[in-house]
Amino acid sequence: MRKAVVLLSGGLDSATVLAIAASKGFDTHTMTFRYGQRHIVEVDAAKRVAQALGAREHMIVDFDLRQFGGSALTADIAVPKGRTAGEMAEGIPVTYVPARNTIFLSFALAWAETLAAGDIFVGVNALDYSGYPDCRPEYIAAFETMANLATKAGVVGTQRLSIHSPLIRLTKAEIIAKGTALGVDYALTSSCYDPAADGAPCGRCDSCLLRQKGFDEAGVADPLVARYSGWER
Repeated sequence: MRKAVVLLSGGLDSATVLAIAASKGFDTHTMTFRYGQRHIVEVDAAKRVAQALGAREHMIVDFDLRQFGGSALTADIAVPKGRTAGEMAEGIPVTYVPARNTIFLSFALAWAETLAAGDIFVGVNALDYSGYPDCRPEYIAAFETMANLATKAGVVGTQRLSIHSPLIRLTKAEIIAKGTALGVDYALTSSCYDPAADGAPCGRCDSCLLRQKGFDEAGVADPLVARYSGWER
């Protein structure tokens, strides 16, 4: 089996990507980051998803982006709540974490080279998303080019790295439909930017609203709701 490193946040998108990689026959090695994020409950969600979807190995990498701040997810900045679709489409929100996907992919690249894995999977999406610049197709293409210039495996020609972003042009509803068909249990995931201590989603941040929109458009009930009986939209 070909090895693949799968970036796994514990959210809906990355869980779907892990299921896709597994369905294609990859031997999956998942990587999660504990980077000082406000929504630390996603790390526990990633553990649940990795186990449920049969990852060979699940690595959790620790570093602290709170040293830099600059984001509502890593600093004492309020998470926007109750925004309309139009408001979400305007500019880059304060939940953007500077260079986060570049950092994540760099760690994945290093692990992939040591594993002799030629494939990295990432759950970025450029349709139903928050406008982050490091979720765009041109960014992923540029990073793949850089990766093959920056590693020993790429330079000596022993390994050509491919970065797979199978969700990048899908709507959230299409992502949910694909994951459901592959048997993803979305009750195990966590999408909220500002969850309660027990993991209950706020229901009003951009990520919660995009998740709700996706399930509504897919015509599927969100199983996460059943986990938190006191949660209301």
